[in-house]
Amino acid sequence: MKAFEIPSNSKSLENLRLVDRPDPQPGAGQILIGMRAASINARDQSVAAGRYFGGLAHGDIIALSDGAGEVLAAGPGVDRFKRGDRVAGLFAPGWLDGPPLATTAGRAATNDGILAQQVVMDQHDAVLIPADLSFEEAATLPCAAVTAWNALMETPRPVTRGDSVLVLGSGGVSVFALQFARAAGAQVIMTSSSDAKLERGRSLGATHCINYQRTPEWDKEVLRLTAGAGVDCIVEVGGTGTLPLSLNAIAPGGKIALIGVLTRSASSPPLHTLMRKGASIHGIIVGSRAMFERMNQAIAERNIHPVIDKVFAFDKAVEAWRYHLSGAHFGKVVISI
Repeated sequence: MKAFEIPSNSKSLENLRLVDRPDPQPGAGQILIGMRAASINARDQSVAAGRYFGGLAHGDIIALSDGAGEVLAAGPGVDRFKRGDRVAGLFAPGWLDGPPLATTAGRAATNDGILAQQVVMDQHDAVLIPADLSFEEAATLPCAAVTAWNALMETPRPVTRGDSVLVLGSGGVSVFALQFARAAGAQVIMTSSSDAKLERGRSLGATHCINYQRTPEWDKEVLRLTAGAGVDCIVEVGGTGTLPLSLNAIAPGGKIALIGVLTRSASSPPLHTLMRKGASIHGIIVGSRAMFERMNQAIAERNIHPVIDKVFAFDKAVEAWRYHLSGAHFGKVVISI
C-alpha cells in the first residue's frame, strides 16, 4: 500500500515522503480500515518539524492523526464494527473515557498516523461517523472538532443558551467552536487578521467580529461589546502571547480553555486577574472516545457540517501541507485518499 511517512529525523514538512508499505492485516480485536480522507492540524506541522513533544522517538511514522474510512475486514473477537461501517479513529489511542491518560499527547505523536491507503487499529480506538457526513467532512473530526467540543461542552460546564464565547482565529478548532457555540444558543465573538475570514465567520453566525491587526487591544473591544461584563468562555489557541488579553476579556466566573501555544511572550501573564475574577483556565488535550461519541450525536441531531476550505488529492499531500502552513485556510484542509 501507499503511505506518506515522516522520517524520524525530520525538521521540515518538506521531508514528507511517499513510500510503499506492506498491506496491514487485522489481528485479534482489530479492524482494517480503507482510508478515504485525512485532515491536517497545527500539531501535525509540529510533528513534521520535529518539535512535537521532543520529536519522534520511535523511527519513521505515517503522517497525520485525523481521518475517516470504511471497515474492510475485522479480526477475531471484534464486536463493535462490521465490514462496510464508516469510521474514524481516536486522536489518542486507548483514551476511552475519564480524564486524560499520562501518555495521551505522546502516543499521538509517536504512533503511526493515518495518511495511508489502509490502516489497522484496535476496535476500541474507533467510532462510527455521523451518517450525513461525507468521508472528507468526517476526517476533520478526531482532533479539531473533539477539542472544540471538549472546550465548550465538557469542561467544566457546558456552554448554554445566553452564554458568550470568544474564539481566536479561524483555524479548525476555532471554526468548530463557533459552530458548536451557535448550535447551543450562545453568542460568539470571533477574531482574525483577515476581514474576508471574519465575513465567513459572520455567515456561520458570529455575532461580532474583531480584526486584531487593526484592533491589537482586542480585549478592550470584547469588554465594550459585552458592556464591560466580558465573555463566559474563551477558546484560547494563542498561548502566552494572547493569554493576558484573554484574562482581561474573561467574565467573572468564566472559563478559558487553553488549547494552543501558537504565540509566545517574554512576560508572565497577569494571573492576579484570574484570581480577582474567580475565573479558571482549563488545559485541553483533545478528548476521549466518550466525548467523541457525544459530539457525533450532537452533530447528527443539529445537522452540523464541518467547514472545509480545500480538498487535495492524495498525491498532492505536500502541497496540502504547504497550504495549511501558509495560514490562508478558513476551517479545515483535507486530503482525499
